[in-house]
Amino acid sequence: TCCLETSCWSCTLETRLPSSHQSVEAESVQIIFSMDESKEVPKDFIKLKSEKLSVDEVSELVVSPYCGAVSLFIGTTRNNFEGKKVIRLEYEAYTSMAETEIKKICRDVRQKWPSVQHIAVHHRLGLVPVTEASVIIAVSSPHRAESLEAVRYCINTLKASVPIWKKEIYEDEYSWKENKECFWANSEK
Repeated sequence: TCCLETSCWSCTLETRLPSSHQSVEAESVQIIFSMDESKEVPKDFIKLKSEKLSVDEVSELVVSPYCGAVSLFIGTTRNNFEGKKVIRLEYEAYTSMAETEIKKICRDVRQKWPSVQHIAVHHRLGLVPVTEASVIIAVSSPHRAESLEAVRYCINTLKASVPIWKKEIYEDEYSWKENKECFWANSEK
């Protein structure tokens, strides 16, 4: 038996067993729906940290029952650049400004792709060994097209506008790298 009220739904569950057994009636189950829970509030998760980044942690932040897509970008340290052996990378940031710029990117994403649910941008600072992640971006949306486009926009805009600097450390030298996309690098030329 089931009854439906405006704020409550309850139902008596009945399980049918093979004919050699009797019917078993389970306890009544009551599920209460609140109108506030009909839609999850979109969230942005921004973190700059010196500890190792976790793909699982970042992707779990954006999972939503309203979304069928979670898209990820993982930027890792490669072992070479222009024929030089890269030992590790080192990142520095103007943290408060970097966080402000990433928040702007999240706002832009929500304007361009209104169906995007959650956005996570985690960037590592300090030393990042070869093969480890420097940046992880995750976006959830009901369908894949929006989340894939939003992730691409996030990483490209982050590289162009967020004050995070990268130092490549080679076997016998190092070099501070400019992102080709970076607006302040292009304006000085």
